[in-house]
Amino acid sequence: MAGESGMFMVHQTIGSVLCCKCGIPMQPNAANMCVKCLRSEVDITEGLLKRLIIVHCPECESYLQPPRTWIKLQLESKELLTFCLKKLQKNLNSNKVRIIHAEFIWTEPHSKRVKVKVKVQKEVLNGAILEQTYPVEYVQQDHMCESCSRVQANPDQWVAAVQLRQHVSHRRTFFYLEQLILKHGAAASAIRITQMDQGIDFFFSNRSHGIKFVDFVGKVAPVKSRNDKQLVSHDTKSNNYNYKYTFSVEICPICREDLICLPPKVAVSLGNLGPLVICTKVTNSIALLDPFTLRHCFLDAEQYWRTSFKSLLTSRQLVEYIVLDIEAVSSEVNIGGTKYVLADAQVARVSDFGKNDTMFSIRTHLGHLLNPGDYALGYDLYGSNNNDDELDKYRGLVIPEAILIKKSFEEKRLKKRGKPRSWKLKSLNMEVDDKVKVDEDKMNSEYEQFLKDLEENPELRFNISLYRNKEYQPSEMASVTDGEEVPSVPLDELLADLDLSEDVSDDDSMVE
Repeated sequence: MAGESGMFMVHQTIGSVLCCKCGIPMQPNAANMCVKCLRSEVDITEGLLKRLIIVHCPECESYLQPPRTWIKLQLESKELLTFCLKKLQKNLNSNKVRIIHAEFIWTEPHSKRVKVKVKVQKEVLNGAILEQTYPVEYVQQDHMCESCSRVQANPDQWVAAVQLRQHVSHRRTFFYLEQLILKHGAAASAIRITQMDQGIDFFFSNRSHGIKFVDFVGKVAPVKSRNDKQLVSHDTKSNNYNYKYTFSVEICPICREDLICLPPKVAVSLGNLGPLVICTKVTNSIALLDPFTLRHCFLDAEQYWRTSFKSLLTSRQLVEYIVLDIEAVSSEVNIGGTKYVLADAQVARVSDFGKNDTMFSIRTHLGHLLNPGDYALGYDLYGSNNNDDELDKYRGLVIPEAILIKKSFEEKRLKKRGKPRSWKLKSLNMEVDDKVKVDEDKMNSEYEQFLKDLEENPELRFNISLYRNKEYQPSEMASVTDGEEVPSVPLDELLADLDLSEDVSDDDSMVE
């Protein structure tokens, strides 16, 4: 504006003075010295600590926060940098120095050194402010924390033990429960995990960890639990007592795909449901379905344990059938997110082919899945001998010759036998009890059946994490010959876990 109006402007210039020490021109400051001379005269890092000791637990990678708190920190993390600077803060405040910036200096992981480059600021001669950078070395002094030292001294030095049991002839429930525990990190604080005959034992160094784990299991499965404690030692002078706590948790013996004969009292309380019903889902409640009427209900843990009952037939007794003819008799019904259609079907056992002409006319709830020529797995009530007390209480009950449970893909899977899957699962670092005789063939076949169930049932794998198998190499010929009829896990369900599969800890081994 002044230039446009023709007014004369005086350009402001910053004058320079000569340094009182070396005589070079510089901008004036309160000390009348250049930066080099000022640093040679004043060292603001004088009196500051440049070497400190931090106590580190080599077992759990935690650091001691005096007086007795242990904090778990990762190397070169923001939390570790904050922890290191707090150690330095008291010394900085006493010297009236302020931190401007701090960052890690790379060191070998096994050097037991953590180096931090710190930039500080301080007011010096006549109000001049000087900044300077200097390194601080933190020496890691290894000392095990109380919980780790207790474990190292005696691995059996546990405080709380959770005994998880299910009285059935297979381990399918524990395979699924293992994946839920891994995904939610429910057993991260366990000091030892042992595989037992009909369950798993979890050992914890703290009672609260055991209680938290029992609460988690109660949210994902219908269980009943009881607890007890045993006095280990006590000090009469200080009135201190040490106990060992044991939690006994029993999972209900009803599993998915089991055939159940409801007791008369339970059937009446559920509106005369059944009495022959199928268990379609088990969470913290049990979902039951009448395959002849599509009526359904849910039993929570409290209702089940009030009048507990067992399965009439389990999934290990499934028989393969072939569908000769099928005709739908009802429209599609959606129950709990799953579709069902009632249909009349004519089936025959695969084992009877070439031996006899035995055929069965039955009603099934799988009318939306089955077509003539398909294979299905079901319970053979025609040839089985069922000694069930609850079934004998129903006089005049017409028992069907067969009840189909699910569609079978065994014939189509034969083409893919021996080929690796495109996904993997994690497994818990579990010890096997010396007294338990493990049948490897039975265990492997049950685990393989569990993997097949995951492929066939998207709802079953909804709550677990699947990881990409890097060794898997898809074949174009396999995709052409096998078609898309065999159930498999879509790639989009693995994308969220691609990065996680690369950073697998030593404790969690990967198995197919």
